[in-house]
Amino acid sequence: MTESERTGTFLVTAADEQSAVLKDVHSGQVHTLSSNPGVSEDEALRGTVAPDPPMNVSWQLVDVETRWTVSVERSSESPTTNSRTIASENPEGELVTQERAGTGEIHILSVPEEMTEQAVDDILEDREGLLSRAARLEVNRVEIRSSSGVVSVRYMP
Repeated sequence: MTESERTGTFLVTAADEQSAVLKDVHSGQVHTLSSNPGVSEDEALRGTVAPDPPMNVSWQLVDVETRWTVSVERSSESPTTNSRTIASENPEGELVTQERAGTGEIHILSVPEEMTEQAVDDILEDREGLLSRAARLEVNRVEIRSSSGVVSVRYMP
């Protein structure tokens, strides 16, 4: 690996036949690829990028250790009893992060009952944030559950 190469976990934020854009999910740095090596939006990958000579303004994906697709879904299921209990013990607007047994995390948010649907919509609007967090956690599924006053965002394998 050369000094200018970067190894990390990346989210594919844009892709077409000619090029792709990768975002490092830890640093936030964006790498525009000079060609598309076969990646598509909503994919995450661990790999290495290197600048294209001679100007070093675009990048190329030189190694892929692993790659996976991340999905985001709004579930019709209610948050678990544990999530509802955590939400009831915290003030409205408070976010509690809890590790899942195994891999992933659960984010539990207490919201005013009348704002539950709006909170879910706001969370879904931040698709790139959800996907980036899932890539950092190395999971491939984000599930959003809600019931009156409680929203849980589950990052799962």
